[in-house]
Amino acid sequence: MCEEVHFKDVLERRNKDLDLIKLSVGCPCVYGLFSPHPVVTEAVKKVLDEGKYNGYGPSNGLLVTRTALAEYFSTEDTPLTAEDVVMATSAAGALELSITVFTNPGQNILVPKPGFAIFRCLAFARGVECKMYPLLPERSWEVDLEAMEKLIDHNTAAIVVNNPSNPCGSNYSRKHLEEILAVAERHHIPIIADEIYHGMVYEGQVYHPLGPLSKSVPILTCGGMSKRFVVPGWRVGWILIHDKKNAFKAEITPGIKRLAMKLLGPNTLVQAALPDILRNTPPSFFQNTLRTLESSAKQCYTELLDAPGLHPVMPAASMYMMVTIDIEHFPEFKDEIDFTKQLVLEQSVFCLPGMAFRYPNCFRIALVMPKEKIQEACTRMKNFCSKHYKA
Repeated sequence: MCEEVHFKDVLERRNKDLDLIKLSVGCPCVYGLFSPHPVVTEAVKKVLDEGKYNGYGPSNGLLVTRTALAEYFSTEDTPLTAEDVVMATSAAGALELSITVFTNPGQNILVPKPGFAIFRCLAFARGVECKMYPLLPERSWEVDLEAMEKLIDHNTAAIVVNNPSNPCGSNYSRKHLEEILAVAERHHIPIIADEIYHGMVYEGQVYHPLGPLSKSVPILTCGGMSKRFVVPGWRVGWILIHDKKNAFKAEITPGIKRLAMKLLGPNTLVQAALPDILRNTPPSFFQNTLRTLESSAKQCYTELLDAPGLHPVMPAASMYMMVTIDIEHFPEFKDEIDFTKQLVLEQSVFCLPGMAFRYPNCFRIALVMPKEKIQEACTRMKNFCSKHYKA
């Protein structure tokens, strides 16, 4: 949407002597650097050949799929059953169901700043206000807890927590997640946990899903296949219902299942293949993906440290890096939108400006392209900054 509305003209007028490098695209498949493991594609082929799942499935998802997901995400202290899982058309669909079930027009939800635009889109469609709590780049994008708490009022229906983060590439410690849970508990507010990047953390990092950490705060965890299994076009996601005190039992859980009837469930072929995918995809596949992403992050971070006026923030997870701009040292440009547009015009490098995440004077880089493309893009960005930077 940002590309179509704000960059269509500059993309048409860009420097055609240089190949366009789109660091804006958050799809792991787009440059061919990542592809699904053969286990994943063979599982779908097997289901297709069997011919048993060509019809409609239950609106809340196939039982075999929900059972497999419950087993996959259960922990010793937080066991899940198939009744705690609702299937959705992607993690975005899971977020839509979650926001819808919690809110009425005129209420508000708390979302991160910078944060993924879909939170605001889904809330706006419901007549729901998004109050944006700040993340702190100097603390690896941790939540400003005091600011978050001050945003809560009697109309606050839920808090959205995105970990690991798009666009920040952050991964929260157990301690910080427990601090977020404490805020929600004090105000008796449920949490929507966007965990589409579940487990996608770099070497030395430990990932903590939010649901098992909660002792009393009820949580809807939204996940999906797209990023971890490198199949974003397959559009299969899920909601995990973490409700240790049965706060959701009377209204929220049955409400989600009734809302799911509007969509008649996601793709049955992929659902039916998911148990084999979860069971048989080797850990080495995920490890190799993360090694490649981390190597790209280090390369990009190191290169851009030398770019005058740019400050990359080294990510700890997911597929993205945020870069802040000393915009006062680029007097030709009013803001990051002007900066990124001129970067496209002169250097044919397209980065997603901070306005997409409601965070000024920065841009996001997606780390999903081959190393030689990243090197070329960073070289062009350094040349661009050297030309326009004023001390």
